[in-house]
Amino acid sequence: MTVSQRVGLVIVFLWFFCGGLGHFLYDDFFVGIVPPNVKAPETAVLVTGVFEVLGAIGILIPGTRRLAGVGLFLLTLVVTAANLHMWVNFDQFPAYSPMLLGLRLVIQVFLLAFDPVQHPAAAVH
Repeated sequence: MTVSQRVGLVIVFLWFFCGGLGHFLYDDFFVGIVPPNVKAPETAVLVTGVFEVLGAIGILIPGTRRLAGVGLFLLTLVVTAANLHMWVNFDQFPAYSPMLLGLRLVIQVFLLAFDPVQHPAAAVH
């Protein structure tokens, strides 16, 4: 694996690992951004936090990297609803500028574009 591939892998790991931990450390915040149509938002926040942490760890292990990458892709699709809810209803989240919330969605698009099967940093070696 090249240096740039390792850097990419570390960035993706940190994004999901830190984000996953945030689900437990700042659970009130995360529950507050869950769209109102989601039943049991507390459970949704804890479950997605667990999967973010497990996926982050999984992409570091060559034998589980592909499966973890696919899992993180699917998880990103799921949590995009909460981030989109925040962006559309930015007036409910005055601590965050609409520009920052939009940037977060752009980052999610890049994460979704990160193909765990084709990207060299995620390919099983």
